[in-house]
Amino acid sequence: MATLIMNELYDDSGHKEPGHPERPDRVTAALAGVHDLHLGDDLAIVPLRAATRVELVRVHEGSYLDELGAFCYSGGGDIDPDTYATYDSWVIALHAAGAGLAVIEEMQRQKQGVGFIAARPPGHHALKDRAMGFCLLNNIAIAAATLVGQGQRVLIVDWDVHHGNGTQAIFWDNPDVLYVSTHQWPLFPGSGTASEVGGWNAIGETVNIPLPPGATGDVVRRGIEEIATPVIEAFEPTWVLVSAGFDAHRDDPMADLALTSGDYAHLAQTAAAFAPAPGRLVMFLEGGYQLDALRSSVQAVLGSVLGGEGGDEPPSTGGPGGEHVSRAQFERSAALTLMHNASEGEVKS
Repeated sequence: MATLIMNELYDDSGHKEPGHPERPDRVTAALAGVHDLHLGDDLAIVPLRAATRVELVRVHEGSYLDELGAFCYSGGGDIDPDTYATYDSWVIALHAAGAGLAVIEEMQRQKQGVGFIAARPPGHHALKDRAMGFCLLNNIAIAAATLVGQGQRVLIVDWDVHHGNGTQAIFWDNPDVLYVSTHQWPLFPGSGTASEVGGWNAIGETVNIPLPPGATGDVVRRGIEEIATPVIEAFEPTWVLVSAGFDAHRDDPMADLALTSGDYAHLAQTAAAFAPAPGRLVMFLEGGYQLDALRSSVQAVLGSVLGGEGGDEPPSTGGPGGEHVSRAQFERSAALTLMHNASEGEVKS
């Protein structure tokens, strides 16, 4: 069995707003999923550290970091209708961002293992200059940017039910990062259409697979196989990072997809197959708000990539969305054709 390399836990209870779905119990549920695997010596815990400013400014504007820190230390409050911060949130967010970096550093040292970042607040909605969607700092983007700075080519797979608009925007024009997202659409934050394919320096290196309410795992698998896999194989990533949100589970109250823990196990195996070598797959906890579903999904995902069990729920089938995958393929192809034609026209002129 492969080793699971995880972050040491930081007391995140200071980042809590009563009644808010993004709460400390989420990390407790995710850890219960890890403990259910009974990994013993196959579990390695990495000491925490805070992300440094040098690491943060690869992704976020310095002025935003200053403003967010000052806002927290002034007592915090509501940043927008969905997103809040407390006095402790700045330090907690620094350690959530640093957790991924510490795990990757240990994986580079060991040259093996699977990484899992059980930290909050989540990150994939955070923009370079703004918090949103429960997210303060973009944890996975900070890790990816650090790897790119080391000469790596990074694939980010985002299976959260909400589109990771922050991650997409940050790497929109970066040819060394391929962003692939499956998500319910329309839904918050309103981005993630199939025609969003990347900037002029990274044409085609954003892949969005929007899915309708009720879509099941077989539809997600088809979308990845038909739309994303050829792009990933051509990109040849050296690292695979996953925005592992579990709010597309059929029991989660935040959206309307119909995935099971068995579907997440299959998605994890698919992501693992894209990694070129052992020790190159890291999963970052994003959404997931029904605690039992979160626990069982974490157990299924990690068990499936570590060589153990893949969860108690079978993969789901029979939901709507097949025609949406076909439409997404068409819209993506049309957008790519337009961009390539425009690019060729600029060169000729």
